[in-house]
Amino acid sequence: MSEDDYCLIGSARPPRAEGPPYAECVLCRKPTEYPESYKGITLCPVCEWQEAQRTSCSG
Repeated sequence: MSEDDYCLIGSARPPRAEGPPYAECVLCRKPTEYPESYKGITLCPVCEWQEAQRTSCSG
């Protein structure tokens, strides 16, 4: 099972950065895995996981 198999309601993932500079997380300001040049909402791995838990599909 890949991470794309999970319910990602309305979430488009930005491209992964190959190296610094990294974009800041919009919630905690820590570095993310995404390039600084990406325009949009970026989350660090911890905040991304917490957001996924909050918005997970219930079934």
